[in-house]
Amino acid sequence: MHDVFARLDAFGERYRLEHGLPPGDDWIDCSRLLDPGSPELTRVLDAERHASGQVSDHATALTVIAVYAGRVTTAALLAWALEGVLIDVRPSNVAIRLSEHHGFEAVGLREPYAVEGSVETLVSWVLEEHLLPLAGALRVRTRAGLRQLHGGVAHGCAAAFGAASLRGGDVDVLEAAYHRFMAAAGGGLDRLGTLVRIREGAREGLFYLRNTCCLYYTSAEKVLCASCCLDSEADRLARYRSVLGQA
Repeated sequence: MHDVFARLDAFGERYRLEHGLPPGDDWIDCSRLLDPGSPELTRVLDAERHASGQVSDHATALTVIAVYAGRVTTAALLAWALEGVLIDVRPSNVAIRLSEHHGFEAVGLREPYAVEGSVETLVSWVLEEHLLPLAGALRVRTRAGLRQLHGGVAHGCAAAFGAASLRGGDVDVLEAAYHRFMAAAGGGLDRLGTLVRIREGAREGLFYLRNTCCLYYTSAEKVLCASCCLDSEADRLARYRSVLGQA
């Protein structure tokens, strides 16, 4: 099943996973990020605040969770959606490398493997054991609102399906997989945004409309995310149609 990693690579950097991680300080064990007081979580927050120029701890936390959910576990969602297999992205099997820029330089697996399994197991590995505990740790550490943090989780998960739809993934398959995943996830994540299907000319794609804000507009870049709820739905849909039209 190792061929699945090559096929994920073909969908772009968002889904790329490094293997055989060498020991060293460059890689941060993701299981350490679930401890609100860990130096590893401090490193991640400090790196993002420096890179994006965020103005507060809670805004930095909201940015971190959205970027993290949109990069670190997305390969597992796409592998399940398109290949029907599960990649182990439980925190103890995943490590990240920080970047000087907004986001992460790399994501790696200690043991890269894929197995058959249920959507319930996928939900457990991605959400219950990884992203939701991380959101909880960020809540304790920074006092960021849990609904906003969970909004970042929901947005990041949706990005796994939406980005792939623009890179050759079957839109029907990806849309159905997203709804199966969200139904299994429960916990109200499905109410934190809406995945929409848009056609422009001969192209179709999946895009996300957030109901929460990650406060990235308070960073030094002072820009709204494409999915930001501070923009009207009409403006966001027009922006997404433009993306399809230019592709």
